Parts: sequence; structure tokens; C-alpha cells
Amino acid sequence: MAADEVNPDELEIADELIAERRAEAPGETPPDMTPWQRPITAAIDLLNYRAGQAIALLMVPLIVVVVYEVLSRNLFSILSDAGFEEFARSMGLGPTLWVYDTSRMLAGVLFMAAAGYGLMRGVHIRADFLYRNWSDKTQATVDATLYLLFFMPSMICFTVVASEFWWLAFSRGETMQIDSAWGPLLWPARLAMPVGGLLLALQGIPEIFRAFHKMGKARERLFVRALPFYLIAMTWLILAIFAPDIVPGGEWFTELMKASPQMSKPTIGLIMLAAMLFVIFVGFPISFTLIFLAFVFGIWGANFKLTTLLMTLNTNSTMLNDQLMAVPLFVLMGIVMEAAGLMERLFASIQMIMARVRGSLFIAVLIVSTIFAAATGIVGASVTLLGIMAGATMSRSGYDVKLAAGCITAGGTLGILIPPSIMLIVMGPVLEVSTLDLFRGAFVPGALLASLYLLYTLGRCWINPDLGPILSQEDQPDTSKMYGVEVALICLGVLTICRIFGLGLGGSFGGVVPFGGLFVLIITLAIAYAAYRSLAVLRIALPVAVLFHLYMSLGTGGADGISIWSMVFSAFILLLTYLARPIYRAQAAEDFYFSDLWDEFFAGLMPPTILISFALGSILLGLATPAEAAAMGAFGAILLSVGYGKFTIPSFFDSLIKALEITVLIMFLVAASNFFGAEFSALGTPKMMTEMLLGLEMSPYLILILVMALIFLLGWPLEWVPIVLIVVPILLPTVQALDVFGLNRYDMMVWFGILVAVNLQTAWLSPPVALSAYFLKGVVPNWDLRDIYLGMMQFMLVQLLGLTLLFLFPQLVLWLPAAMSGN
Repeated sequence: MAADEVNPDELEIADELIAERRAEAPGETPPDMTPWQRPITAAIDLLNYRAGQAIALLMVPLIVVVVYEVLSRNLFSILSDAGFEEFARSMGLGPTLWVYDTSRMLAGVLFMAAAGYGLMRGVHIRADFLYRNWSDKTQATVDATLYLLFFMPSMICFTVVASEFWWLAFSRGETMQIDSAWGPLLWPARLAMPVGGLLLALQGIPEIFRAFHKMGKARERLFVRALPFYLIAMTWLILAIFAPDIVPGGEWFTELMKASPQMSKPTIGLIMLAAMLFVIFVGFPISFTLIFLAFVFGIWGANFKLTTLLMTLNTNSTMLNDQLMAVPLFVLMGIVMEAAGLMERLFASIQMIMARVRGSLFIAVLIVSTIFAAATGIVGASVTLLGIMAGATMSRSGYDVKLAAGCITAGGTLGILIPPSIMLIVMGPVLEVSTLDLFRGAFVPGALLASLYLLYTLGRCWINPDLGPILSQEDQPDTSKMYGVEVALICLGVLTICRIFGLGLGGSFGGVVPFGGLFVLIITLAIAYAAYRSLAVLRIALPVAVLFHLYMSLGTGGADGISIWSMVFSAFILLLTYLARPIYRAQAAEDFYFSDLWDEFFAGLMPPTILISFALGSILLGLATPAEAAAMGAFGAILLSVGYGKFTIPSFFDSLIKALEITVLIMFLVAASNFFGAEFSALGTPKMMTEMLLGLEMSPYLILILVMALIFLLGWPLEWVPIVLIVVPILLPTVQALDVFGLNRYDMMVWFGILVAVNLQTAWLSPPVALSAYFLKGVVPNWDLRDIYLGMMQFMLVQLLGLTLLFLFPQLVLWLPAAMSGN
């Protein structure tokens, strides 16, 4: 390997949000750390590390129970439709009562109990826009101070309150009643709250000791001398809150917490908002900042009882949210597919097929990034892998660096938007809309942006062929003399199989024999394979396939006549037939044959595409919930990994750990932001801000543009997670009060959610702080960062064009949700 090349195995690209993941092994401490602090740090680190390893394994039973439910329910439906209902019942098939609740509780335990492991691994994000510019001593001093003042009190209070919440469920034998047909006991899952809080509070001790070590011995001595007084004050504070009768001044402190505030509650909320922005930009981990401020300002503006009630209820609702259950499963699906090397094989196959087309590498990058975006929303992984796969080839083939860099970074950001986007899963509960409708609403915008990228790159190459020249002869695959015929026949064959499959799903062949659709599909695949291997069979199968398409398109119009789409599709079939006609003149195998590149194409493209299509299609068609589709997708990714010979127990366990880390990052912040948002709303500040903005007598369209501009600017220093979970809920009441394009409230929220997603995707392409540039620079070091920025800015303008179209024409977002829901 050359000196300037990057080894993909040495890259940590599980998620771009985890910027400070620790490199040292769990339990490893610096040799020069204060001696009495080292064993404590190592012991707590190892405790949380082992706890995280055990908790990560819960993803396996989570996948198993959800996959069992999906298979059992759908097999029962299939057998019943075929007349075998009694047999299906005897097999115990059918919908279950217990899987829905079991899966929700397992998913909740995943992130809550592993919160301490997440802190040990350094995955709780911070907005380090200012923090990273400070010296190590300053960073350590700020960290130690805020851990002592913010983190430890809030986590101890969280643990005590969560313990009381768990004990209430345990002592009363409470069961899940509100949204459960099974009614299981609540206390086993609720136990994760105090256990997770305790492990998280314990992990704060090593974090403080690490800050002590980082700040230097002189400053450390000052903090250590103050520790006894801090411990006494902390003990008094906790006892004064939870046992005021046994400490001096406890009753006074209780009355103080009950006292009415001297200023209005909305004003307290504004101070709370300002404090949140200040502490976040100072650089303290966002989740802990939100929990601490929600406690303090909740007690100040309301009372301790209401504050603790909001904390426990919001944490519990996050743990049992069935939409958010899809987060760990989709993350695992993407990580397993990435670890199995499916993206590299997919890129290689498409690159070979497009080898004789100008700008072929641009096409390959955008197609692969679009497909991979539907497998995982991990921007860092997409940009990095695309850079590794395409960067060197683009440079060797004389591609324009700016256009190449822009194409890779823009394609990599599509995972933010294209379903099943993790961002949209998290955004659904925030906007109080169905994740399914957000997925449907994002489908057309995702295709629109991918098409705009493709049109822009190919248009530039058409104007200036030097930007994306045809690949050199050594990079082109061996094909027959009739390569165009190969392409036409492959397109026709794939269309035929897809159409047969769609008709089978729709029940078109079910009336002939039971499972008729499956039998017809198997027969079609067998004929297609025989035609692929034999020229004689191909010459017979071609007219049959053409007649089949023409009959289905033109012969089934009925009373409504033939649609314009049927005519267009029929014309396309006839064009493919015209292009394929030379096979009848081929006299020998040397004249026409299917080259080996098609074997690689089907091996690289079809399995992941089919997997993604099943997962995404089942969601869009309403056949499965996002969580069920995510479980099936994760299960399918594991099977693909086994099929490609990439599956090993250590690598799979590593994928589980990475998925757990990202899950903790997102879900713990969801719980913290829900608590903060509930307190903020209870203070009445969002209502006051909405009334102020609407009182300015500005156009509602201008107000919405200002909201989008604010989100765009915040997309520079902040990741999408805090923006979606903190900023959007603050702005939501204002947006809900706007009357634009005559949209009802629900449609307005779906449209606004997609606008936010596209907006944040645009911010990912906006220098100077767009992380995509640094990911790409890391794997293609010979590309100048200035050229990467210039390339990204080109596609940022394309992105803004797409955002403008979505703003001006809301039906680009709302048409598909309405059409698929029957409205």
C-alpha cells in the first residue's frame, strides 16, 4: 500500500456524530495519573464496559422476537388466503399478543441501561464549536467544573427518582395497560432507569479524574483540596431534597423549592433557553446539560414534584416508543451491510457497466450513494467509503477534482433524507406525525435531489467532456461485440421479473393455484436464467416477454382506457426490443454473449437492493411498521453477510457494539430533550414566543423562511440530533400557527419535517464546518481541501434549488403520502 493511501480497516466511521470516541482500551489509565485515582477509574470503566457488552447482546433477541412476529403473522395470512387456515392455527401461527410489548421494552433497556457505557466510550456528543479551540488545561478545567456542578447532582437525582419510580411499579405489581393488549409487568423494563442512572453517575467519577489528569498537577491539587467540602455539600443537598427531616436546614430547603417564583414563568423559560445555549456552546455534553437545566429551572418555575413527574414519564415514554424502536435496528442493518463489503462490490459492478459512458464514475457514485442511503443514514461512512472506492480511480482517470469531491460529498449526505432515515424516525414523535408519512413524504424529494445531482454532473460533462472522460481501456471490462444488446436485454429481463413479482404480490396469480404468485415467479426466474445462459432460449423468451408487457400495459385498460403511463412504458419496451434485435443475426457465441461483468453486477447489486426494497417497500406500502421492517432488514443483512462469506462472530459482535453506541447517543438525547422540552413547554415560553412572532405582522411565508434560515445556520455548529430534538420543538408552536398554502396542521408538519431534513442536508455541504469535507480529505489526502470546498459549494447550490422547489410546491412532499393513504 502506498504511503498516501488509507487503510479502510483503520478508519472509525460508524457515525459522524461520535467525534471523541476514546482510543484507549477500557480500564486503561495514563501512567502519570494520580495513583489513588487509577484503580477507581479502571474499575468503573471495566464495570460499564462489561455492562455495555452484555446489553449489546439484547439486540439479538430483539431481532428474533420481531422477525418471529412478522413471519408468523404473514405466514398465517398467506395460508389463510390459500384455504389452509386450520393448518396455520395448528402450527401456532398468527399475530401475537406479547411481541409488541416485549420488543418495546427490550429496545428501551438497550439505550437506558447502556448510558454509562456510552459515557465511558465518549459517545455522548457535545457542540465543540468553541470547546475545541481551547487549550487542554482549559478544556479539562471546564469539564471538571461542569461535571461536579451539573452532572453529578443531576445524575444522582435522576437515579433516586428513577428508583422510586421503579419501586412504585414493583411494589404495586403495575402492568402496562394504556396501549397494550398483553398487559405485562412494568418493573423489569423500568429497572433499567435506576440501573442506567447509577452506572452513568458512577462513570462521572472517572470522567472527573481524567479531567484532573488533563489539567495538570497544580490545578488538580486545588480541585482535590475542595473535594471534601464538595462531598459534604452534595450529601446535604441530596438529603435535603429527598429526606429533609434528617438534615439541618432540610425543611427550609423544601419550603424554598415550593416557593412561587418572583418572575413570570415564560421569562424563566427564556433564561432557561439562554442558559442551555450558553452551556451547550461551552462544550459540555448536551444530554447532561438538558437534564440538569430541566431539573433546576423546573423546580424554580414550578415545583420539585412536577419536575420529577415529567422526568420519569418522559423517560419512560421514550423507552416504550414503538417508532423509536426502529433506531437500533436500522443502525445495525447499515453497519452490518457496510462491514460485509456490500457497498464496494456494488460500486465495482455499476462502475463496470457504465465504463463506456462519459462521467461513468459520477453515475456510479450517485447510484451507489442513493442505494446505500436507503440502507443507512450514516453520512460519515458513506462519504468515507465512496472516497476510498472512487477517489483514486477518479484521479487516475483525469476526473475534475472539484466536481468529483462535490459528487461524493453530496451523494453521501442523501442518507439524512432518503428513507429509512434515522433522522425521520426521530423526527416523527417530535412533530407528532407518523414516521410512515415522513418516509413517504421523503421519497420524492430524495429522488428529486439524486436526479438533480445526476443531471448537474452529466450536464457539466456534456458541456466540458474533460471533466469526466471515458475510462481508460485497462479499466473497461471485456464484453461481447454487442454490448448495447446486452444492456437492453438485461433491462428487459429485470423489468419482467419485477413486474411478475409485483403482480404476484397483488394477488393476480392467486386464483389459479395456491401460492400461484410464488410459482409463477419461480418459473419466470428459471426461464430468465436459462435465457441468460443459452442464446437459443433467449431468442424464444424475448418475444414472449415483449408480448407479456404489451398485453399488461395495453390490453388491460378496461373501461377507463389506456393511461399515458402505460403508453410510455409500452414505448420503452418496444425501444428495448428494437435495440435487442441483433441477437437474431448472431451466428456464434463470439458475436453475442453475456459478459462476466453481469455476474458481478447481479451479485453486487441485486441482494442489497432486494433487501432494501423489501424493508423500504414494506414500510411505504403499510405492510410492516418501521420497527418490523428494520428488524427484517437487520436479519436480512446478517443473512447477506453470511452469504458473502463475511460473517464472523467477532465482527458481528463488533457491529452490535457500534450499533449500541449510536443508539445510546441518539436515544439518550431523545429522552433528555423530551424532559427539557416538557419543562420548557410547561413554563409557557413557546406560547409567548409564538405570540410575539405572530404579532410582528410579517408574512407567514417570511416567518417560515426565517425559521429555515435559523435551522440552516445552526446546522453548522450543531449536529442534526440536537437541532431536531431541541431547536425544532422550540420553533414548532410558531410553525404550527402559520397558515401557508392552505395546508392543514398534519400536512404542514409532514412538509415542515421534510424541509428541515433537506435543510440540514444542505448545511452538511456548507463550508467552512461541513464534516463531509474532512471525511473525504482523510481518505483522499492528495485532494486539496480548497478544491473539496469548491466542489461541495456547487452541489450546495443544487441542493438549495431542490429546497426551493420543495418550498414552492408542497405537493412534491405531500402527494405520495396522500396517494398511498387513499386520500
